[in-house]
Amino acid sequence: MARRVLAVWAPDWPAVAAAVERDLSPDVPVAVLVAGRVTACSAPARRMGIRRGMRKRQAQSNCPELVIVADDPDRAGRLFAPVVTAVAAVLPSTEVLRPGLLAAPTSGMRYFGSEENLAAAVVEAVADVGAEVQLGIADQMFTAVLAARRERFVPPGGDAEFLAPLPIRELAVEPALGGDTRDELVDLLWRLGLRTVGAFAGLDAADVGSRFDAEAVLAHRQASGQSGRAPSGRPPQPELVVEHSCDPPVTRIDEAAFLARRLSAQLHERLAAASVSCTRLAVRARTERGQENSRIWCCALPLTAETTADRVRWQLEGWLTEGAVGGAGPDSPVIELVLEPVEVSAGAGLQYELPGPGASSTDGPRADRIRRALVRVQGLLGADAVMVPVRGGGRGPAEQITLIPAGESAVPALPPDAPWPSRLPEPTPAVLVDAPVAVCDDEGTPVAVTVRGAFSGEPVVVTSGSHRWSVRWWAGPWPCGLSGDEVVARAQVLLDDERALLLRFGPEGQWWVEGVYE
Repeated sequence: MARRVLAVWAPDWPAVAAAVERDLSPDVPVAVLVAGRVTACSAPARRMGIRRGMRKRQAQSNCPELVIVADDPDRAGRLFAPVVTAVAAVLPSTEVLRPGLLAAPTSGMRYFGSEENLAAAVVEAVADVGAEVQLGIADQMFTAVLAARRERFVPPGGDAEFLAPLPIRELAVEPALGGDTRDELVDLLWRLGLRTVGAFAGLDAADVGSRFDAEAVLAHRQASGQSGRAPSGRPPQPELVVEHSCDPPVTRIDEAAFLARRLSAQLHERLAAASVSCTRLAVRARTERGQENSRIWCCALPLTAETTADRVRWQLEGWLTEGAVGGAGPDSPVIELVLEPVEVSAGAGLQYELPGPGASSTDGPRADRIRRALVRVQGLLGADAVMVPVRGGGRGPAEQITLIPAGESAVPALPPDAPWPSRLPEPTPAVLVDAPVAVCDDEGTPVAVTVRGAFSGEPVVVTSGSHRWSVRWWAGPWPCGLSGDEVVARAQVLLDDERALLLRFGPEGQWWVEGVYE
């Protein structure tokens, strides 16, 4: 039987969880805010004109009776636990993508007879815990998640056909599948005239790989109805598994939270030592009487120690809370906890954007973590061991970048907005290099720049060692100063292999490649 995936989506889950915690009526409009903007809202709130991204003041103006709630991922994760338990009772191989979204393979579920019967059983199980969900089934997880948002069952082999007419912004709609990192990509595709997912999927995969980054390649695979999750580069090593015997046994939520942080740190120490990162994690808890609670957590990006601790805490808190309210909680204290990486990949984990000079903890928790790490390295190796680039003035691309020690707020000596005669116009080369080359005319005579700022001959050939390229197009030269009695100038050339270079003519008649355009 072909592999099929069922996605279970609980719409507006952060707002639903907030309403449940406050015991609000389903008719009460609720909005969840982050940094003064709406990130989730209930159906009654949408009927009153509330939309994601709306500012708090505008939302309250549109709906005076709106209940404003601060975002709380712990609340959403804890209250989603009963839904996970209900779905796992029907589909044991359930993966939690995020609070509010689940996925599970449907293969092997012949007991239900058909996918429709299986979906009906899942809906009934979730309804018993008081939640409303939408289901979607497709060949691939990405397609199934988008199908769940439309309550569609995509026929086998029909993923590409289903995705083709969807707006291109659907590539960035689901953060659990990498959507929160694709805003710039989607904006670029829109400006290029690609309005639908099918138009993007129609591009050649090799062209996408050569023109865009790895995230775009992943998005292209998903848009084409192919598996977005690349195969694991290596099987998880047994020594990566973290097993902990709880002594004394865990019975309270605060104990679970403390244990989650400690074991998550231990797990990521082992992952770092093995030079791998984890994208799927199994968390198993066992009680004194042998009862087990097991979940698989899946992330589009590699898990960090913080995000791992969040998921362990959500699972344990949800399970313990169910027992406290008379639900299907633990039958006795928890005595064992196991964190097992299910899928790992080689290479670095998350790469954070470095904060600019003067960045402080007010820039957010991510910037604060980076700042502390940089300060620690500077304490070990010296202040000049960690440098950050600052945009400044200057004519050439290399001259426009100044490196200063991380944490310093000094203003660069060359203001970037100052007028600079002979400054190289935009765009700036994507890659800066400093390699000598020879530029010759059609007779093999070296081309120079005269004191009048003109070529001594038309550039026809660029050579470097034994390599030789024909010049298809050139622009310049642009004099940018003197070195003694010799002219310093820049020029641009387009080679026959489609590469565009920025060249610099300097002392002793030598040409240098200063940058490569993309």
